[in-house]
Amino acid sequence: MSNFNWKVGRSNYQILRTGCFPYIKYHCSRKREEDLTTSDRFMRVIKVVNFGIPCLLYGLAATQLIRHTEIVHTSRGPVTIYFLLPEHKGSTY
Repeated sequence: MSNFNWKVGRSNYQILRTGCFPYIKYHCSRKREEDLTTSDRFMRVIKVVNFGIPCLLYGLAATQLIRHTEIVHTSRGPVTIYFLLPEHKGSTY
């Protein structure tokens, strides 16, 4: 899925993501829940029509630009998350 809702406690987050080899690019916004089926299908069609080439180029460029990392400890072990810009801890919308 490219565009979907993700419930966390009482909050809802809308996730927009795509594969950008060798990374996954995502955007997360705290918003009210809505039907994202049409948006998800539209994103999928765009990726198929352009053969994923823009995503590949974006990912390859990102390998040279990304400088910030954070390690998140999960039940399955540590996961490194890469950021183009440093994350602003405690920021609000």
